[in-house]
Amino acid sequence: MKRTMHDTHDGSCAVAATAEIVATKWTPLIVHDLSEGPRRFMQLEHACPGISPRTLSERLDMLERQGVLIRRSYPESPPRVEYELNDKGRALLPIIRAMRKFGREWLISEPAKRHDAAAH
Repeated sequence: MKRTMHDTHDGSCAVAATAEIVATKWTPLIVHDLSEGPRRFMQLEHACPGISPRTLSERLDMLERQGVLIRRSYPESPPRVEYELNDKGRALLPIIRAMRKFGREWLISEPAKRHDAAAH
């Protein structure tokens, strides 16, 4: 069988480059939450119990720098800021959906399947 991947997972490896985005803790959850439309900081913080405001701010800044989301500020009092996925961010959604499918099939429902099998 012919090897199709790089010998090393360096900067030219597409999987390694994608992992830079999706393998960072909290990032898939933030992208997943933004899949339903623009969110404010507090909404994202509420959707990710256990995330610190500092960590959320760092992840949002990282995603903005990587061109995954857009940060919009509205000159209101108090100021309003919303975060929204752009085209690049929406292109990550099939990966997030695959993670959800895997989780449902292999992680979340697995104890219930084992319990049902043991009962029969």
